[in-house]
Parts: sequence; structure tokens; C-alpha cells
Amino acid sequence: MADAEPWKTVKIHPTVQELVTGVQDEPPSRYVIPEQNRRPVVAGSEMPHPIPIIDLSRLSNNNADEVARLQSALENWGLFLAVGHGMEPGFLGEVMKVTREFFKLPLEEKQKYSNLVNGNEVRIEGYGNDMVVSEKQILDWCDRLYIIVEPESRRVYSLWPTEPPSFRDILSEYTVSCRKIANLVLENLSKLLDLQEDYFVNMLDENAMTYARLNYYPHCPKPEHVFGMKPHTDASVITIVFIDDNVSGLQLQKNGVWYNVPIVPNALLVNVGDVMEMLSNGFFKSPVHRVVTNAVKERLSLVMFYTMGPEREIEPVPELLDEKRPRRYKKIKTKDYIAQLFETFARGTLAIDTVRI
Repeated sequence: MADAEPWKTVKIHPTVQELVTGVQDEPPSRYVIPEQNRRPVVAGSEMPHPIPIIDLSRLSNNNADEVARLQSALENWGLFLAVGHGMEPGFLGEVMKVTREFFKLPLEEKQKYSNLVNGNEVRIEGYGNDMVVSEKQILDWCDRLYIIVEPESRRVYSLWPTEPPSFRDILSEYTVSCRKIANLVLENLSKLLDLQEDYFVNMLDENAMTYARLNYYPHCPKPEHVFGMKPHTDASVITIVFIDDNVSGLQLQKNGVWYNVPIVPNALLVNVGDVMEMLSNGFFKSPVHRVVTNAVKERLSLVMFYTMGPEREIEPVPELLDEKRPRRYKKIKTKDYIAQLFETFARGTLAIDTVRI
């Protein structure tokens, strides 16, 4: 989630989708988690209390009960499942369909949108693997397509697939719908902190960028030996996730325990990102999450990351600081924090830990 500048990489690796056809038993060693770090139960634990489901139509009408549920969800889990978002099941089905159809294209077609630059560097945007910074790095069992969707002036259409033919129109429509959700949630977060309703919305000004990440997790013969995506937090203000309702895989950490995030058909998952944790001076917490794989099924997701402008400084909102609530996070520019996130993610550590005071 940064400007589309190239990032150096130690070595170019084949996509997981290429690898999986030749893997009969054990995944390649670069993907295998050290035995002492493997999760004892792939399935994770069931949540002691279900993640609240928030009806956004009620939230938009300032329903007091819905606002209270939102606050409870964010204070306890850092995320919630959103219904009443205005997107019909048929449309969401189309969103997932074009995502799936893209990843089913022949490799040579997908490589037209490669994140490789000059053959030996990798940029944020495009199709392929995440950045590799070390030969010792454990790789994730995941391929992705990463593109800027907002503002329109920053779209690099050469990286937007033309197959399937409806991809661009569907993603554009989905982007507009998600922006309405993001604004509604941000308005309510502002109110929960006794700030002006448009405080956080205004922070996402004309220089702010929204990134779409389309994830493809192939099946894995030894799902307990790999991460679909290693534990991390998001370097966003907020994140909106559309999860494949055919197979679970997203897990959330709380008090040292990994919990399965349940699938609710046609619901979207909304979570707080690191930037909101810093802005709120820790009132909202960016949840640590990961993705596990499945032995027989592939899994897809579409993630929208809402970020402030690259040059904008992230720091706690002054109105939230006083003698009883001292500053808990250092000041850092958005572009520098995002760069830090990619470095720490590759190494399996958390960027948010680097800015805590």
C-alpha cells in the first residue's frame, strides 16, 4: 500500500498457482513454517462471543443500539461484519466471479499485469508474489493482484485486467459502493471519539489512496505447514474485506488465542487499521490476523485498504491527548509507515510495534 515505485527483491519466485500443480505431498521448503511456530490446530478456536453483525442501514439512521453494537465490536475485536450495505447478493456474486475468473486465466495472460519491473525488481502494484527481502523469509501460500482504485487519477489502467471483460466495470462499481461504507464507518468512529462527524472522512482528502488487493489461496496438501498469509495488521485507516463464502480461512488473534472469523454470506468484514489505532491514540486497536489454507479447496478474497495521502503525517489526534491520556505513538509519514509495513511483514513482525512509545 504505497506509491507504485519498484522495490528490490532478493530473488524472483514462481507464483503459488504455478507451484501447486506439481506439489503432491510436502510444500516447497521456502513456504514451510518452522515446526515450533506451527499452529497446533489449523481450524483455530470458535469465538466465545460472536463478532457483532452491524446493519449499516440502521447505523446510517443513527440507531442508538446499532451504534452501541459498533462500539462494542471495535473495542472487543477491532472488527465487525457489515450487512445492510446496499450491495445485492447478485452483484457481490459478480465481484467474486470476476476475481475468480482472473486467477483462472492462463499464466501468460496474468503476467501481462506482473508486478515485476525490469525482470528483477518488484513493485507494489500488479500481479504476483509479495516482496521478498531475505533468503530466510518464509513465503506465504498466496498470489495477489494489487491495484490503486482511488483516486481515479492514480489508476494505472495497464495493470487493470481486460479479461474477464467486465472486470474493470465491476471493480469500479464495487469501489464506489465501498467508499460509501468507509465514509459511514469513519463518521461513526469520529462520533465515538467525540470528534466532528467528518473529522476522519476529511483526512482521506484528494491525495488519499485506496488499494484493492485480490488474493488467491490455492489448496495446499499440508495446510498445517504453511501460512496463507502470515500474522499481520493492516497499515490502513480502515479495511473492507469481501470473503469467499465457500471456504473459511481468516483467523483473528486475541489474548494469544487464534479464533476463526465466521462466514456470513453477503456480509463484508470491516476492520480498524494501524493508522486508526495511532490516530485514536490506542482507543481503537488494529487486530492481528492471518489466513490459513485448505487441503482441498482454493480460497479468494478482495480487500480494500483506505489510506491517507503519502506525505500526510500520522499521529494521535490532538483533541484526544491530555495529562491522563499521554501520546502513545510516534509521528510518521504515511509513505514511510507503509514502507515499514512491507519490511516488517516480510520478516514476520508488526509495523505498529515500531511506532509505539
